[in-house]
Amino acid sequence: MKRKVELLSPVGNMETLYQAIHNGASAVYLGGKNFGARKFASNFTDDELIKVISYSHLYGVKVYVTVNTIVFEDEKEELLNYVAFLNENGVDALIMQDMGMIVTVRKMFPDLEIHASTQCHNHNIKDLELMKSLGVKRVVLARELSLQQIKEMNVDIEKEVFVHGALCVSYSGCCLFSSLNGGRSGNRGECVGSCRLPYQLLCDNEVVETDGDYLLSTKELNTLGELRQLLDSGIDSLKIEGRMKSPYYVGLVTRLYRKYIDKYYNNEDMTVNEDEIRKLKKLFNRDFTKGYLFNDKVMNIKSSNHVGVRLGKVVSVNDKKIKIKLEDDVYQEDGIRFKKSNLGMNVNLLYNDKGLLVNSLKKGDLLVIDNKIGLKDKDIVYKTVDKKLILELSKYDEKKIDVNFHVSAHINNKLKVKICDGINEVVSDGVIIERALKNPTSKETITKQLAKLGGSPFALKNVTFDIDDNIFINIKDINEIRRKLVLELEQKRTMVKRKRINNEIILHNADKITSNMTKLHVKVKNLEQLLVCLELNVDYIYVTDDKLYEKYKNYGNVYLKLDRVINNFPNYNNENLLVTEWGSAYYYSKRNKVNSDYYLNVVNNETISLLQDWGVKKVTISPESLDDNMKLLKKKDVVIMAYGRMELMVMKCCPLQNAFNGCIKCHEKNNHYYLKDHLGNKFPIINKNCLTRIMHYKNMDIDINKYMALGFREFRLDFLDEKPQEVKKIILKYKR
Repeated sequence: MKRKVELLSPVGNMETLYQAIHNGASAVYLGGKNFGARKFASNFTDDELIKVISYSHLYGVKVYVTVNTIVFEDEKEELLNYVAFLNENGVDALIMQDMGMIVTVRKMFPDLEIHASTQCHNHNIKDLELMKSLGVKRVVLARELSLQQIKEMNVDIEKEVFVHGALCVSYSGCCLFSSLNGGRSGNRGECVGSCRLPYQLLCDNEVVETDGDYLLSTKELNTLGELRQLLDSGIDSLKIEGRMKSPYYVGLVTRLYRKYIDKYYNNEDMTVNEDEIRKLKKLFNRDFTKGYLFNDKVMNIKSSNHVGVRLGKVVSVNDKKIKIKLEDDVYQEDGIRFKKSNLGMNVNLLYNDKGLLVNSLKKGDLLVIDNKIGLKDKDIVYKTVDKKLILELSKYDEKKIDVNFHVSAHINNKLKVKICDGINEVVSDGVIIERALKNPTSKETITKQLAKLGGSPFALKNVTFDIDDNIFINIKDINEIRRKLVLELEQKRTMVKRKRINNEIILHNADKITSNMTKLHVKVKNLEQLLVCLELNVDYIYVTDDKLYEKYKNYGNVYLKLDRVINNFPNYNNENLLVTEWGSAYYYSKRNKVNSDYYLNVVNNETISLLQDWGVKKVTISPESLDDNMKLLKKKDVVIMAYGRMELMVMKCCPLQNAFNGCIKCHEKNNHYYLKDHLGNKFPIINKNCLTRIMHYKNMDIDINKYMALGFREFRLDFLDEKPQEVKKIILKYKR
C-alpha cells in the first residue's frame, strides 16, 4: 500500500487547533511568542504549547513549531533555551530559517527533527543536497517551483509543498521590502504586506494605465482539483497556508483536502464539488490560482482584499435605502462589499420588497438595506462573510481513534483485558473470575460495557475473546478496568520521550580585528563603472555580466556575481565568484574563490562561521542587522553594506507582463520602469532572464566611521545607474 501523504494544517490559536485536528490534519504547524515568521498571529505561550503538543499527540497528530526567523547574536541563548523546552516537551520538529542556528541546533539536539523553512529559499537541487548534508529531515520547497521541477529533484530528503492559501510575490526569504521600506522585517516575522498595497506603473516619468492598482498582489493558491497529480508525484507533505486565518477557514480547507486525499487512496472519483469551491470562496479568496506548481497565472492586480462571491446587483440607491437583486441567498449578519466603490458593511437589518424585516432572503428576491455607508451609484455586490456557513463550520464531529479489545476470562484466574490502537497496547488485570451461579456474563454484555468510550478520543472497533463458559463478571469491574485502560492508553499516546542533548557546544563570539587595512567591495552594472574601479584600484569588483568577467578576470580582483535564482550550475573551477544563495555557496566554495552576498541573511556569528568553515573568503552581513547586533559580530573577513540601492524583491512574476497583458521584451528597449507608491517613491524595476527585481527607491549611504570604530574594515558599494564621474566621486569619498 502507498505511504499516505501528510496533510499539514496551520494553527494560530486553540480553536484553530481543534478545527485542524478534528477535520483531518495529519500534522499542524504553529508558532510560539518569539522566533516565528508570523509574529502577528495569536501564537502560543509556553504553557499553551505544552497543551497543544499533548492534545495533538493524543489524536496521533504531529506538531511542528516555527522557529523560522533570522536570529540576532544576543538572541542565540534565548533561542536555544526555547528549543530545549520544545525538545523536552516532545515537539515533533522545528521549522527553521537561520542556517547558522540550524547547524547549532542539530549539534545540540541531534535527535530533534529539523525542517528547512521556505524562508531558506529552497529552490534548486544544490539547496536540497546542502540541507541533506546538514542532517535536515525535510525541506519546504519554494512556491515558485513547478511540479515537474520538483519531480526532477532526486535528493533523498522529505519534500513539503504549499497547496493552498496566500502566496508571497517574492521568493520567500528574499524580500527586504517590508524591512527597508516599512521598518518591519519579513525575515523576523513582521511583514507589513508591502505587496498588497497599490502602486502606479511608470515608464520613465509617464504613468502607464493598468487594469488594476495592486501590481504586486497575488491570487490565493488552490490545488484541490489537481490533487491526483500532486499525490502521484511522491511529495511527502501537502501544506496549507493560513496561521493568521480564521478557525473556520482552517477547518474547511483541511476537511476538503482530507476528503479528496482519502478518495485518492480509496481509488474513488476525485471530481471536486463546485459547491465546496464556492464555500472556500466565501471564506477567503483573492481569486484562485493553481500556482507555479501548474504554471498558472498568479497575479490579481485588481484587488488585494478578500473578494468573496457575487451576491447580486444594485438596482436602485438613494440616501436612505439600497435595493439589490439577489443572485444568491443572503442572511442576517452577512458581510457584503460593493465592487466599484470598495465600500463594505455587515447586513444587520434585512427588508424584503414590501419593507418588512426578515432574517433571510432567497436567490431571485429583492433585498432592501439601509444605506449607512453613503453608496452613491449602482454597483455589483459581493458577499464577503457568510454567517450561515460560519455557524455550520463551527460544528464538527470530534475525531475518534479506533481501538480493539481482547478479553481473557478463565474461572479462578484474573480477568485480563488488552486495549490496542494499532501502535500502542496496554494490558490490565482485574478481579478473579467466578463461576456464574445464575446468570452468566455474556460476550455481548462485556462488549456493551467496553464500548462506553464516550468521553475519550477512542471508538470501539472490535472485541476478541478467550473466555470460559458460564463465567460471572460484575459490570462495575468491567467499567473500572475499561477506565483504567483508556487512561493508560491516553498517557502512552502523549508520553514525552526525552531526546539526547549535547551540552558541549561552544557558540562563536566576536573576534578582535587585527588589521587597520580598510578594503572596498564594489558591484558594478556596466563596463564604464568597472573601468573606474580598476583605475582606482578597488579591492573587490563584482560584475553581473559573464562576458565582462571573462574579459577582466585576469586582474584578480574581478568577481562574477551569480544569480539569486539558479537551477543550472556551470562547472566553475578556480574562479572568483560572488554567491547569492545557499546552494551556490555550498557547492562552489569547495573549489573556487568565493565571497557571499547580503542576500544570505547573515546576522549572527554561527552563520558567519558556517560559511567561513566551507571556505567562503568574505561574508557580507544582511542590511537587516541592527547596530546593537553589529557590535557583537565577528569582524575578520566580514563585509558591511555601505552604499547603493538594495534589492527589495526577486520575483518569478513580472509586473510589466501583467500590466501590458503580455511580454513587452523590456530588455530590448531603453525604457526605464518604476513602481510608484502613494508617497511618491519610485522603485526601479529590473528584469533579467525573466526574473524581476524591485530595487529600493533610494540609495543606502551610511557613515562608515561608526562601523570602523566597532572594528569593521570591509565595506560594499553597489552601483546601478550612476555615471562614471559619480562612481569615481563616491568611491573616493569612501576611500577617504
